[in-house]
Amino acid sequence: MKPAAIAGIVLIVLGLAALAYQGFTYTSRETVIDIGPIKATADTQKTVPIPPIAGIVAVVAGVALVVAGKRG
Repeated sequence: MKPAAIAGIVLIVLGLAALAYQGFTYTSRETVIDIGPIKATADTQKTVPIPPIAGIVAVVAGVALVVAGKRG
């Protein structure tokens, strides 16, 4: 299998995952109070949205790479 076809398959899988999940969430720890030896922290969850158009573009580009990899 050619490298272009492999890259296309990877793009298709990533694009479908982006369409399915539409974003990801991660947790970060922030220091709230820092007074000498006393520290207070808080865990906050942040969400990074992935627009559906990014998933669609990745799938289309992946299909194009797979087709180009089969031709060449």
